[in-house]
Amino acid sequence: MSDAKRTVLITGCSDGGLGAALAIAFHEAGLHVYATARNPSKMEQLASLGIETLTLDVLLDSSIAACVSKVSHLDILVNNAGGTYGTPVSDLSIPEAKKLFDLNVWAYIAVTQAFFPLLLESEGIIVNHTSAASVIAVPFQSVYHASKAAMSMFSDTQRLELEPFGVRVVDLKSGYVKSNLNFHNEGFQGLPKGSIYEPAKETVESSMRGDGLVDLGIPAQEWAKQVVQDLLKRKPPANIWRGASAFLVWVGTFLPYGMLDSTAKKSSGFDIVEQKVRKQ
Repeated sequence: MSDAKRTVLITGCSDGGLGAALAIAFHEAGLHVYATARNPSKMEQLASLGIETLTLDVLLDSSIAACVSKVSHLDILVNNAGGTYGTPVSDLSIPEAKKLFDLNVWAYIAVTQAFFPLLLESEGIIVNHTSAASVIAVPFQSVYHASKAAMSMFSDTQRLELEPFGVRVVDLKSGYVKSNLNFHNEGFQGLPKGSIYEPAKETVESSMRGDGLVDLGIPAQEWAKQVVQDLLKRKPPANIWRGASAFLVWVGTFLPYGMLDSTAKKSSGFDIVEQKVRKQ
């Protein structure tokens, strides 16, 4: 690897995901890419393209330390690994919600702290993938959106704190993008018995799984190329809005409170849930 070649490390790069799409786009742009995932066998496609793959479980300090020891120089860190958890607020499991915050918030900070000496040396870029979910409320997705909103505030504060050191912080607020994240429903348990939403159980559980989102979004490859193009600008923007509906959500941040509620209800199927519940 040439000393002059810029380097990027991305978390959550299992084949078929957004991290993998970013790894390919950065690779095609000429950077040396460190693609990481908890299970390296899930990055076979990236490895076949000549992309360097490393094991990294963002929830384990020992795994983070081991990964850091294999990287001698770093220009860009992309905190991308994350998960989802859909359920009504009235039914959510607080232990499960805490697990999601561990993955979507605290792991980002832990990984950033571990790689920070390298980023300080290179005056590099920290990218936190919070998504458009950080600024819009969607029924049955409160835990996921709240975790993204929390990370967005950490990211914005990092941006201010690290300016004196020449380290840039970018909040990646993606809209809908086609990826395997929509299909991660292992262990899905559905509504608990006695839920106030039982009259609309089938529709609610479909919304909890994100079934209506599967066919939404732009292709991951298209999204990734746009994001990488933005990040490789001489002065990357503090917020990057890419993906389907990202522009709509951005506009919504300037509109009066609640103006996007009907859009959120329709996209999540909550408009149908509302009708069924009101009939009871």
